[in-house]
Amino acid sequence: MSRIGEMPVVIPSGVTVKVEAGKVLVKGPKGELTVEVPSRISVDVADGELKVNRDGDNRLAKSFHGLVRSLIANAVEGVSNGYTRDLEIEGVGFKAAVQGRKLELSLGFASPKIFMIPDGIQVTEQGGTKLTVTGIDKQQVGEAAARIRAYFPAEPYKGKGLRYKGERIRRKVGKTVA
Repeated sequence: MSRIGEMPVVIPSGVTVKVEAGKVLVKGPKGELTVEVPSRISVDVADGELKVNRDGDNRLAKSFHGLVRSLIANAVEGVSNGYTRDLEIEGVGFKAAVQGRKLELSLGFASPKIFMIPDGIQVTEQGGTKLTVTGIDKQQVGEAAARIRAYFPAEPYKGKGLRYKGERIRRKVGKTVA
């Protein structure tokens, strides 16, 4: 039995969940998300809880059981509270600016890097060196933050570049002069 799949998902007040034809629709104060449910998995909603069940013990049903439960729990959390990823920029002359749906990153290259902000995601910057990526879909927020960070990941010698807030960069010792 999947330990994750067996746990019920508690539905907070203000969030509605509908199950229809292989999809779970989750609506809340922050927005609306849809989670697709594979054919071997069923979803039941009762008494403010959502329970994910599987129709057998074959390998495919077992593999989807915990996954579907986690995706639905993430959707419920997203429409009620939302998700946030914080990034920090470190380096002399490194900065960011948000202009409409574009994020312009000056990272020491000949021209600034432009990141087009996807729909459903908001990016804000504070002081040019701190970025906050927010949205209701956990996967989209993580993907957007990872793509921004990929322009110039923090390097191990001086530590300059983009990093997640609280991320530790293992520093290397530079060359020694004899």
